[in-house]
Amino acid sequence: MTWRAAVLTIFPEAFPGPLGVSLVGKALASGLWSLDVIDIRAYATDRHRSVDDTPAGGGPGMVMRADVLARAIDAAADGRPRLLMSPRGVPLTQKKVEALARGPGVLVVCGRFEGVDERVIEARGLEEVSIGDYVLAGGEVASMVLLEACVRLLPGVMGCAESGREESFSEGLLEYPQYTRPQEFEGRPIPAVLTSGDHRRIAAFRRAEAERLTRERRPDLWAAYLARSGTKGATKE
Repeated sequence: MTWRAAVLTIFPEAFPGPLGVSLVGKALASGLWSLDVIDIRAYATDRHRSVDDTPAGGGPGMVMRADVLARAIDAAADGRPRLLMSPRGVPLTQKKVEALARGPGVLVVCGRFEGVDERVIEARGLEEVSIGDYVLAGGEVASMVLLEACVRLLPGVMGCAESGREESFSEGLLEYPQYTRPQEFEGRPIPAVLTSGDHRRIAAFRRAEAERLTRERRPDLWAAYLARSGTKGATKE
C-alpha cells in the first residue's frame, strides 16, 4: 500500500520543493509514496479568499480561522494521523518518525501568522509537532522535514537497509564518524582500524566513537542512553 501524505498550506507552490529530488523525489515519482498538496485558501468563502483574522482579545498579527481550516481538513481527512507543525508541539524524534512511517501516511497542517485558532486544533484532533526550539515563518519547511524523515524509511526508498539502522538516533546515539578516499587528506589519515579488515575491531571502534560524540555533544541523549542500557561509561575497543 502506498504511503500517502497530504499537506494543507496557503503556499501550495512551495511543494514538492526538496521532496521532489534525490531518493525521496525518486520514490515519489515511482509511486512508493504520494503527495497531495491542498490550498487552504480554496476553502475560504469570501472573494478575498481570507484564511485569517485579528486575534480575540487583541494583540499583534493575525490568526488562522477555525472554520476555513476545518473545511480544508474535512475534505482530506481519512483516518491518517492529523499533525500541525507548531513550535509548541511535541518534539519530533526518530522514534516518532519510525511510527509514522509504519502507518498509512499523514495529514500535515502548515500553520502561519501568529498561530491557529485553538478550537480547530481541539475539534479536529490535531497533534502538534515541533522540529526544534525556534520559530519559522510557517510550517511548510517543518512539514518537509517531517515528510522526508518518514519517506526515507519506507521500504524500497534507501538502497541499503543497513543505512537506516546505523545512523544517528537509531539506537539513541549520534552516528559515528565516516571516512572514504583519499587514504590521507591534508595530513589526516583514515583511522588505521577502519582499514584493518578486522570487523570486530571496526564495530567496537564505531560504537566507541558514537558513544564519545553523544557524550560530548548531546548530554541529554547520553543520559537517556545510559539509563536504558544500565551502563556507566563508554564502550572500550
